Amino acid sequence: MTEREYGKLVGSMSPRSPLWKNCINAFLIGGLICTLGQLATNGYLALGLEKKDAATAASCSLVALSALLTGLSLYDNIAKFAGAGTLVPITGFANAIAAPAVEFKTEGMILGTAAKMFTIAGPVIVYGTVASVVYGVVYWITTLF
Repeated sequence: MTEREYGKLVGSMSPRSPLWKNCINAFLIGGLICTLGQLATNGYLALGLEKKDAATAASCSLVALSALLTGLSLYDNIAKFAGAGTLVPITGFANAIAAPAVEFKTEGMILGTAAKMFTIAGPVIVYGTVASVVYGVVYWITTLF
């Protein structure tokens, strides 16, 4: 069997993905998460926080809610329905950190939860930190002249 024939066989046997349904679900749930973030921001503004502080508090609230839903095993159900809609906002990052911690809690606090917590998100955190330092140095050098 050639590679092309194998590809045709796999294509004929694979179930068709409901692309439009998946796109709509991702859009709706992702939009709902962003709307929730905007409502939280407006609520913090109404409580008297400055705009920057309200945005920070709203982000922290979304992260906390995502981690809570992950711990209660509800975030996976939402992600199965919404797909990429739950991965794009900041909640997806919180889930990427909390999910391995929950999954490996049976291995103990140190070798399970703490060690596995950053297996997925760790490289992103390291890359983001290093990139921000490099960009900051470049920005600082370009402002000297």
